[in-house]
Amino acid sequence: MPRPTTAQLAYGSCTVILSTLAMLLLSQTSSGLAITAIAVSALALGLLVAMTVPLPKKTPAATTAPVDEHRVPVASAAQERVPAPR
Repeated sequence: MPRPTTAQLAYGSCTVILSTLAMLLLSQTSSGLAITAIAVSALALGLLVAMTVPLPKKTPAATTAPVDEHRVPVASAAQERVPAPR
């Protein structure tokens, strides 16, 4: 499993903090069970947001050629102009 990116950590953390704060302020609850339920739901929401952040795309240069593909070296123009040794 790949490590989380900086964007995933930032979005997930902000979601947990802001959603917990919003739910606690809107519900105006003081019971321990309700606060626990709000905290758990905020953590689940933060995890969902962090996992849906798009991952960075791999660069085309990082991909390798298929094994079946054979490449033929091509002589450069500079090598063709050099006269043969005597």
